[in-house]
Amino acid sequence: MAMIDLGIPKPRAATRVVVAMSGGVDSSVTAGLLREAGYDAVGVTLQLYDHGQAAAKPGACCAGQDIRDARRVADGLGMPHYVLDFEERFRRAVIDDFADSYLAGETPIPCVRCNQRVKFRDLLDVARDLGADALATGHYVRRSIGPEGPELRAGADPARDQSYFLFATTPAQLDFLRFPLGEIDKDETRAHAARMGLTVAAKPDSQDICFVPTGRYAAVVERLRPGAVEPGEIVHVDGTVLGRHDGVIGFTVGQRRGLGIGGRGDADEPLYVLRLDAAQRRVVVGPRAALAVDRVRIRETCWLAAVGETPLSVAVKLRSAQAPVAGTVRVMGSDTAEIRLDTPAHGVAPGQAAVCYDGDRVLGGGWISGAERASFP
Repeated sequence: MAMIDLGIPKPRAATRVVVAMSGGVDSSVTAGLLREAGYDAVGVTLQLYDHGQAAAKPGACCAGQDIRDARRVADGLGMPHYVLDFEERFRRAVIDDFADSYLAGETPIPCVRCNQRVKFRDLLDVARDLGADALATGHYVRRSIGPEGPELRAGADPARDQSYFLFATTPAQLDFLRFPLGEIDKDETRAHAARMGLTVAAKPDSQDICFVPTGRYAAVVERLRPGAVEPGEIVHVDGTVLGRHDGVIGFTVGQRRGLGIGGRGDADEPLYVLRLDAAQRRVVVGPRAALAVDRVRIRETCWLAAVGETPLSVAVKLRSAQAPVAGTVRVMGSDTAEIRLDTPAHGVAPGQAAVCYDGDRVLGGGWISGAERASFP
């Protein structure tokens, strides 16, 4: 890997770069590579929550141990390091939204909200206050310069690409952001960490949502919104009541296992969650074929490229772990759009993101508000 060049027309020693340091190996290597390249790197770590013993769970993110790890790495690299208390704004902007979305029958992605409302907004403002020329993160995405300015592209390693989680980045934010790890894979990152003697070289990757270290989302929602989780019926799409549930927050569209009911019909066909009716406290289930949709509506859209009322051919990711599918997108209102899929998709869940690509370039996207089958054989 060649020495990092951020493309800023100043001597590197006079170019201040704030590094968002989570305490993990990715952001630590980002800081190390910038120091090796001669930049005036300053580490900033956000204290987002404090859940007692949960903060010490191996593989967690943004916890107490992570703050200590980030400080040790910064000390070892000889760079300034600041810890900022963002607990209250993180609770308002991310945790409350997470709970309310689940109660509304959606399947939220708090990591996107964190990037959108905290890291790439509030932290970016902090970086500017510190006199920085750029904010660098350890995300596996790439930033390139196109005819109309900076463009966001998928990471070079498809297995580590995180561009789906950054769809809400604005053009102004992208102009200030840098992603030094976008051209490499995780093995290379860990090799750099070992070469630089970083204490986090073998630290496990974070696996859970940072404020849900046990993976039990329902328990977190119940704690945040006591009394709001109510039981209801599990209903077949034909109207037959098949059983009861303890709360719609325990289900997501496309779910097959853990429904607490068997199959249905002579063939004992598998049943899937088709939709969640939070107002009626109903979980509607049916055969996999009933999951197929080819029209997806999105809200709170954010575009990094010109997308208008004329249908534009795109590749669309409807979940972070799914491959893109072909379709067209067109703007419907000031912050809404509609995506028509060339082939029906299954398990499209409200609350997830629909992210549009042109090749490896991120065009933008929005939050899924609904989906249906508009065409039939």
